[in-house]
Amino acid sequence: MIDVPRVAMTNSAAVCSIDLFCFCADSRSISRKPSVIVGPGNTRGERIPIDDAEEHIFGLTLMNDWSARDIQFWESRPLGPFLGKSLSTTLSSWIVTLEALAPFRTNNEPRPAGDPEPLPYLTPSKGAAPQGFDIALQARILSAEARKKKLAPTLFTDTNFTRMYWSVNQMLTHHASNGCVLVSGDVLGTGTVSGPTQEQSACLVERTLYGRDPVMLATGELRAFVEDGDDVIFTGRANARGYRSIGFGECRGVVTPAEKI
Repeated sequence: MIDVPRVAMTNSAAVCSIDLFCFCADSRSISRKPSVIVGPGNTRGERIPIDDAEEHIFGLTLMNDWSARDIQFWESRPLGPFLGKSLSTTLSSWIVTLEALAPFRTNNEPRPAGDPEPLPYLTPSKGAAPQGFDIALQARILSAEARKKKLAPTLFTDTNFTRMYWSVNQMLTHHASNGCVLVSGDVLGTGTVSGPTQEQSACLVERTLYGRDPVMLATGELRAFVEDGDDVIFTGRANARGYRSIGFGECRGVVTPAEKI
C-alpha cells in the first residue's frame, strides 16, 4: 500500500515569523525503471573501471519511483526535488541475475546524431559484450472501480530497456568514480525508460503531458495522475529468439488515502 503524503513547510517569504502550513499531495505520479542490485561492493575511495563493472552487479529488478508531483514542483524552486521524490519505492518480486540475462544482451539504441561520445572512463574496451538488454517494459493502472467491475488493468505505456541512454555498467562506474562506497544489496535506479512517442513515456506525468492529456481507463475514468485506490502494475520480460523469456514478476502498489493530521 502506498500512503498519500502530507508535507509541512515554512513560507520562505515570511519575515520575522513562522508561517507553517500543510497540504496533501494530489498530483501523484509514477516512474517505471529497471534497477541495479549491487553485488560485491567497493572500499571507500576505490573506483570501479567500466570493464569491471559487471563484477559488482548481482542482477536487475523493476522499480516504481512514486512521486508527489505537486509537492515536487512547489518545492523545486528554489530547494530542488526533496519530499516530492521521497513518497515511496516499490520493487518487483524477482531479481534476475546478469548470468540469466546473458542470452538477452543487445546494443542499446544509438544516441542522437551530434551527441557527445562518453568520456574515456565510461567507454568499454573494444570487443566488450553488448551493454544493453532486450527487456520489454509495460505499465498498467487498475482503478478501484475497475476492480469492482472485474475489468482488466489499462495499459498506458509500452517501451523497451534498449532505449536507455546510459548502460547499467556506465551508471555504476560513474557512481563510484569519486570513490563513493557501494555496498552489497544497494539499489540503483536506472532512470525512466521512455521512447520517442507519447505512448512510450514511462513516467505518468510525461505520458499525460503534465495532466493535459489524461489516460482513459477501461471504465471510462480519466487519469492525469494516480488517485486513491489505483493499483499501479509494472511488468518486464526479457526476450530473444530461441530462448525462453524471463520475467521479473510484478512491481505493484495500491494508493491509499492520506492520514488526517
